[in-house]
Amino acid sequence: MRFEVLVLGNSSATPMYDRHPTSQVINFNEQLFMVDCGEGTQMQLYRYGIRSNKISHIFISHLHGDHYLGLIGLLSSMHLVGRKTDLHLYGPVGLDEILAVQFKYSDTQIRYNLIFHPTNPDQAEVLFESNSLKVSSFPLTHRIPCTGFRFDEAPRPRPLRIADAQRLKIPTAYYPLLKQGIDYTAPDGTIYQATDLTDPAPASRSYAFCSDTIRTPNYLPYVQDVDLMYHEATFLQELVSRAKETYHTTAQEAAEIAVETSAKKLLLGHYSARYKDLQPLLEEAQAIFPATELSQEGIWYLI
Repeated sequence: MRFEVLVLGNSSATPMYDRHPTSQVINFNEQLFMVDCGEGTQMQLYRYGIRSNKISHIFISHLHGDHYLGLIGLLSSMHLVGRKTDLHLYGPVGLDEILAVQFKYSDTQIRYNLIFHPTNPDQAEVLFESNSLKVSSFPLTHRIPCTGFRFDEAPRPRPLRIADAQRLKIPTAYYPLLKQGIDYTAPDGTIYQATDLTDPAPASRSYAFCSDTIRTPNYLPYVQDVDLMYHEATFLQELVSRAKETYHTTAQEAAEIAVETSAKKLLLGHYSARYKDLQPLLEEAQAIFPATELSQEGIWYLI
């Protein structure tokens, strides 16, 4: 089952050095989710071969322009290419008003159903849940209300030993129940243990998107033990005073957070336009948390 992240933009407020503002696509078993939608996002989707109409849910962390100013163009284009399916949009209170004004004065009547879900910047909450995936939000500390997002895969089914099940003449209709750990009782009363006919389930996977925030312990409980953590790393540690002033994080702080939360892997992003060469950011983080990578546009990262 696929679970991966495509980085569309990794720059902070000012697009520089062929880097675009923040946006990502998460592919969970061919269901596409978008997180943030900075300027140029729809062009990045086109560049990397992602059909926008396959995106079912969009999550906006906060209302600074580099995280949402590409949204109106993307929504309008979905309308122009004939989207019919519902689109769920999650974001801060006021985002719906911004879109309403844009649509009003451009006389745009979108053909599809746009369903807005306001997020809560003060407490964690579940935004979306299916049989296989849960998406939650959690509060961050930025200059304006801001949330991060966590994607958690549901418990995965146990792999079935098909040859053993066939040998015991267990009906194929019961195979899904065996994978869920449910024993099979034959017509003669014989009980076949699911654990004897399946292998242990693979571990469930998780991804945390930590958008703009000053370093604080408040959100760490919500990102414990994730397989992949994306964390903003706007500055080097030598500019930590600037980071605090602007409510951002340094690469060193992002690495320290990854250590404190027992993340398996860290992905840096939201680079300041002052840095053309990103290698120093990577080296600063890897000195503390070796399993760190720089997010690169157009790259899929497996979770």
